[in-house]
Amino acid sequence: MDTKKLGFGLMRLPRTDPNDNTAIDLSCAKTMADTFLERGFTYFDTAWMYHGGASERAVRELLTSRHPRDSYTVATKLHPGFVKSKEDRDRIFNEQLERTGAGYFDYYLLHSMNAEYDTLFDTYDCYNWLVEKKRQGLVRHIGFSFHDTAEVLERVLSAHPEMEFVQLQLNYLDWDSEDVQSRLCYETARRHGKPVIVMEPVKGGTLANLPPAAETLLREIHPDWSPASWAVRFAAGLDGVFMVLSGMSNMEQLLDNTAYMADAAPLTEAELAALRQVVTILRADGAISCTGCGYCVDGCPQNIAIPRCFSLYNEDKRQDPDEQTDWTPPFSYYEILIKNNGKASDCIGCGLCKEVCPQHLDIPTLLGRVATRFEE
Repeated sequence: MDTKKLGFGLMRLPRTDPNDNTAIDLSCAKTMADTFLERGFTYFDTAWMYHGGASERAVRELLTSRHPRDSYTVATKLHPGFVKSKEDRDRIFNEQLERTGAGYFDYYLLHSMNAEYDTLFDTYDCYNWLVEKKRQGLVRHIGFSFHDTAEVLERVLSAHPEMEFVQLQLNYLDWDSEDVQSRLCYETARRHGKPVIVMEPVKGGTLANLPPAAETLLREIHPDWSPASWAVRFAAGLDGVFMVLSGMSNMEQLLDNTAYMADAAPLTEAELAALRQVVTILRADGAISCTGCGYCVDGCPQNIAIPRCFSLYNEDKRQDPDEQTDWTPPFSYYEILIKNNGKASDCIGCGLCKEVCPQHLDIPTLLGRVATRFEE
């Protein structure tokens, strides 16, 4: 597991059509992947459902058909929402091999672990199944991604010491969050001696697009550091973190990330203190803590583009207070969005979105907030 710490998350690839999650801009993505490799980075992370299944297929286009297999590493995952029988495990795994053309997976994860899914993985004997895949040489390292409390993580790791690593949502905003529990989960993983992969270090873009007061504070310390770089450096500097994933959507993000991660040092105490000030500003900002993962979208009976609604709401909240009026530019984008999607006010409160949200957000209530701002 000795490699450069920046991983390319293939969850938010550039698209040719912003309304079609499967419409990956392969030409742009190929250039990004090539540049990533040229700069000495090798880790690529995908999953069964990313980009509606197109992300795993993109691995073949970006990597396996164009680069030597030993020049990169591929991670993918088994999501419990698609496992209804023991037969589904191999069906999905074999299709992932076919989609990616990888031949084997360097890292394979049981996806989105929580208390409920731990029970499901046990029911279908997925832990032993994954160990067998490693024995067969089809997987090199086995672990799981996690979205629950530190108490649940303690239980899973105690029951399954064969898991080699843990992927955690970890960023400076969620560090002391009562819901995400980044710090407590990190400390639990380290207590069990497990290396940590970090997901959502920039919290779905939240920490890349800071309120003006927060960005000014950071720019005064390091004028040439992007807000996103502060977040990734924070995660990468933690002991035991061997990979930090970034869902890069354009070349500008990739060039920035690979430049500072070529030789990033842990943050100093003064720099960490500045981030604690940023957290105070963000918590007073009233933004919705959505990471844009999109898990809530597929099951929505009203076809509401929930993450995009929340993103526009947050963008509206962060308009310059001296310039903000009853109308801001996000209003226009919201009008465009709802031409092909449900309105926030169309929510019927069924709760399907709440059940799958890794952030444990009360999505129906938050959609009401969006509707009040943009529709009334």
